[in-house]
Amino acid sequence: MNENKKNKAFRVVFEDDYIIVVDKVAKILVQPAPGNDKLTLNALLEKYAGRRLFPCHRLDRETTGLIMYAKLSDIQANIARQFASGEIIKKYIAFIKQGPLKKRGVFEGAIIDRQGKTFGEKPKQARTLYRIVEKLQGFNVIELKPLTGRTNQLRIQLAKAGCPILGETKYAFRRDFSVRFKRLGLHAFYLSFIHPVSKDRVEVKIGLAQDMKRFLSEATTFQDGRRRKVV
Repeated sequence: MNENKKNKAFRVVFEDDYIIVVDKVAKILVQPAPGNDKLTLNALLEKYAGRRLFPCHRLDRETTGLIMYAKLSDIQANIARQFASGEIIKKYIAFIKQGPLKKRGVFEGAIIDRQGKTFGEKPKQARTLYRIVEKLQGFNVIELKPLTGRTNQLRIQLAKAGCPILGETKYAFRRDFSVRFKRLGLHAFYLSFIHPVSKDRVEVKIGLAQDMKRFLSEATTFQDGRRRKVV
């Protein structure tokens, strides 16, 4: 893996002696999985940092955006406690099939992902705040703020609401979409946490992934003749 290819997999957006936050591209696994690519974001980042790193959360392979790593195990433990207590704020932008949603609302209820069902796990309560940012021809742009961290939470909740994420193949069928996106249309654009050492609140925000920007630019419906900035 040369430097040019490595740099296509992620972009560092925050780094100090304790934490790295990167903007991940699509199509790369965060951690190794049986039968999948050995080349992972973990491996590439550890090569970049020249040390072992500790992932603080995950993103799906096709999801783009912000993901945080700790440089020390006790920093990872601190971030895990913040996730458990709800101190960490994450926000996503998704392209979704148009469905029966109010402009603002909340998804809540017990959910379980497919793997959990396979292993006999019980459904767990999940809660996500949402607001529709823009309505376009055949799809909506939505902002999501998960208040819990269940596996595939956003994907499951949107599918259950009748408005799955464009590109969804796990919880929806290709025939369900009149508008198609070439991957899962989900992007983690905002992350806020309490720094484990300085105790300051750190906020990191990025724009949309390039393929999502292009997709929006090609949409034919505009509001008041001009496109609003989504993130």
